[in-house]
Amino acid sequence: MAVADWPAAAEDKRRHETRPTAPRPRLGAMDWDDVRVFLAVAREGSMRGAGRALGLSQPTIARRLAAFETSFGGVPLFDRLPEGLRLSATGEQLVAAAAGVEEAVLALERRRAATAAPALSGTVRVSTGECAAGFLARCLSGPTAARLAPGITLELIEARQTANLARREADMALRHEPPESGDFYISKAGIFACAVYRRRGAAEGVAAADAWVTYTDEQAHYAPARWVERHVAEGGMPVALRASSMLMHLEAIRAGTGQGVLPCYVGDGHPLLERVTAPIPELAAEYWIIVHRDLRRAACVRAVIDWMKALFAEQHDVLAGMADAAPR
Repeated sequence: MAVADWPAAAEDKRRHETRPTAPRPRLGAMDWDDVRVFLAVAREGSMRGAGRALGLSQPTIARRLAAFETSFGGVPLFDRLPEGLRLSATGEQLVAAAAGVEEAVLALERRRAATAAPALSGTVRVSTGECAAGFLARCLSGPTAARLAPGITLELIEARQTANLARREADMALRHEPPESGDFYISKAGIFACAVYRRRGAAEGVAAADAWVTYTDEQAHYAPARWVERHVAEGGMPVALRASSMLMHLEAIRAGTGQGVLPCYVGDGHPLLERVTAPIPELAAEYWIIVHRDLRRAACVRAVIDWMKALFAEQHDVLAGMADAAPR
């Protein structure tokens, strides 16, 4: 090449080196909601079950699951079987990583909830059983000096199983068995005593009470159910009704169908009921306040914890059956 040609050749080389290259195609950012749906379907084994767990419609679950599968190249992550959805080999490989994402995101959400709303205003969801839920509900406006801050809405979730507090299925729980593991703040609330009740005047023949009201066979492991069954075997008094909820028991006993076990806070204050026994020690149920530590210092959650503690302390005698200690 002639010396005179060098500048032109150098310019051509420079233009070639600085020419913009076409951008590489990028994958879209992964949507956390799609990850959440994938995990819910894996855990529940069906889109319908995942929808119930997440509070979403089945079409929404199907759409998000399809989007998640598409983001992995359209490879099926579940085998569609007559009995439901089962993780495919590819899906199995993603579960641990997806669960790690879930744990990290939920930790951030809990900490945001604990710091973002310092004012005493908002909803606090409490997972508890039927007995404790009824007590909390009546004490929101009942004859008690313990008052919940007016800006807080209490949402009671009546469930036999403790909600998963790490996944924010509830903000806190009130249960009579504390968890054996987990990063939780746990505080004993108090004790619910139980006794046997019947319709007032049943002993004088105003109403029949020569039968028992108890739980269903599926609930035979409940402590009150075991206690009643033992007395049925010993005394020979028949079972008139098996029902799955305390409200059903209360209505049956109030109507004179038979006698049965009720929490003392329910039976002692009912004008149509009288107590047959003293509080039964083996049926006394301890209750515990359970909150994930990330949420413990959230203003609204802290206010509900303090309210519950004050409530159980103030209502101790009522809950323990001491307000009406002697059988009538």
